[in-house]
Amino acid sequence: MTAVQRFRLIRHPRRWLLVAGVIALGAGAAWRWHQRPVPARYVTAEVTRGAVVRAITTTGAVDPVITVLVGAYVSGTIQSCSCDYNTEVKAGQLCAKIDPRPYQVIVDQDVANLATAEAQLHKDEASLVYAKINYDRDSRLQKHGAVSQDTVDSDKSVYDQGAAQVELDKATILQRRAELQAAQVNLDYTNIVSPVDGTVVARNITLGQTVAASFQTPTLFLIAQDLKKMQVDTNVSESDVGTAKVGQKATFTVEAFPNRTFEGRVAQVREAPITVQNVVTYDVVVSVDNPDLVLVPGMTANTRIITDERDDVTRVPLAALRFAPQGLHRASSAAKSAPDKNVWVLRDGGPDKRSVVVGMTDGSFAEILRGDVKAGDRVIVDEVARDGRGASGASAASRPHFHF
Repeated sequence: MTAVQRFRLIRHPRRWLLVAGVIALGAGAAWRWHQRPVPARYVTAEVTRGAVVRAITTTGAVDPVITVLVGAYVSGTIQSCSCDYNTEVKAGQLCAKIDPRPYQVIVDQDVANLATAEAQLHKDEASLVYAKINYDRDSRLQKHGAVSQDTVDSDKSVYDQGAAQVELDKATILQRRAELQAAQVNLDYTNIVSPVDGTVVARNITLGQTVAASFQTPTLFLIAQDLKKMQVDTNVSESDVGTAKVGQKATFTVEAFPNRTFEGRVAQVREAPITVQNVVTYDVVVSVDNPDLVLVPGMTANTRIITDERDDVTRVPLAALRFAPQGLHRASSAAKSAPDKNVWVLRDGGPDKRSVVVGMTDGSFAEILRGDVKAGDRVIVDEVARDGRGASGASAASRPHFHF
């Protein structure tokens, strides 16, 4: 616009008012367009039939059912070792041997001591026989006055002493025999044998190593009795242990086989508390079969103990029970714990309220006992606001099944 045109416009106020009116009408139309009602958008999920499972999720360790610690009763140098890791052993099989020579010397000494005691007994028994003959003879002679009474009394004393000496010799023989048996036991303990049939899972000795059993029995081998029967020792918190019962089904996975799920049963709920940094847990033992020997001791098991389960029931996502259209108050905490709930089914583009009776719930789904919903219906789990975020705060773009 040239200066002349602007001057002419200023000289004609009507033209100026006409331009201002057009601008005002445009601004009003833009404001009304911005304030127009935005159609509601909903995020839905399908009502399905399936299982509702309540479970305890915890971790544990895979262990053999029976593990035997094989130690050494006597001290000495390892002379031989015939068992190694993963060795299959039978009960009574020799696994290691401690140098037996020091214990063999003691056995030989005790054998000699026993022989000496037995010889002494034979000698004293012969003396006792002579003392008895001498006493009997002098007793007869004393009756004819051939010997004095003092001689007879002396013979009687010698005879009684001989009988006592024989009894002492017999007691000494018992003592020497016991010493020999103790020495023989120590000699036998130089043979380290397996007490059970099983598999060696740990070996803590080497050839030539000196084993000292003076204060504490050293563990030489760790033998698992049967690796085809394993157990998982899980740590269950004190808030969940009340729902754990013997016989419940359990599943777990291990990192070595992430795509395989192992199944077992709760075999024992141990009442002894395990306290670590003021956190109390309890050992819930899950028994599991291991026929192919893929589970080995020490594996970490991510365990899921099923405490309750409903199969082939009508179920809805838990988010559907928490949803309420904008403008309505959400259910109070008291109402949330009641079995009577409401869900909203998408019908003709809008929410349609349905009353339902809820049964068991888990972390994802709720069982519908009664109500006007069936498998295949789509229940509303969230309503998308104008900024593109749902009522739960998550971005609507990350949720499936949008309806306008």
